[in-house]
Amino acid sequence: MTAHPPPDAIDTRTRILEVAERLFRHYGYDKTTVADMARELGMSPANVYRFFGSKIEIVEAIAGLMFEERHRVNLAILNGEGTPSERLRRFFVENHRLSVETFTSERKVHDIVEVAMTQNWSSIEDHLAQFASVIEDLIRQGNACGEFDVAETRRAAICARQCFVSMIHPSLIVQCADDHERADAEELADFIIRSLRRR
Repeated sequence: MTAHPPPDAIDTRTRILEVAERLFRHYGYDKTTVADMARELGMSPANVYRFFGSKIEIVEAIAGLMFEERHRVNLAILNGEGTPSERLRRFFVENHRLSVETFTSERKVHDIVEVAMTQNWSSIEDHLAQFASVIEDLIRQGNACGEFDVAETRRAAICARQCFVSMIHPSLIVQCADDHERADAEELADFIIRSLRRR
């Protein structure tokens, strides 16, 4: 049988992550230490280290929770109303909106995800794989109802994700904000959908 952590351990991990995220959002990743978290929690740094081996592990866990929440939003779009092409367009536009909201209006959150990307954590890879899987499911549904005509659905999903990455990548969103010639999310989503349609 698989051993599960006791409920109080799960509660403590949750509390640590909640306090850490609040401090990261307020002070930033670099200025927040494990000692700061421990003081806020009313425990010793050694007790924090019982649950997380380092500050990096804490940030990774926070980033993982953020991506889980985004995936729940994406699944709701996948299973929502509308034709496959309508839902695919909604998927792209909503992910862009959420990314802009998260990575520009909350700069400290942008920093958290930047750290995650720098460390090349598995949570980033999992998020990108899930992102492509939702696209692929919508392409398959479009194939089934005659909207799309795509032979290799996974490759098409990967290509679509790469086409849209400038609209969801935290660094590119910030760095390309002043590019007045770039396509907006709606235009790029329509461009991708046209490439998938049955001719």
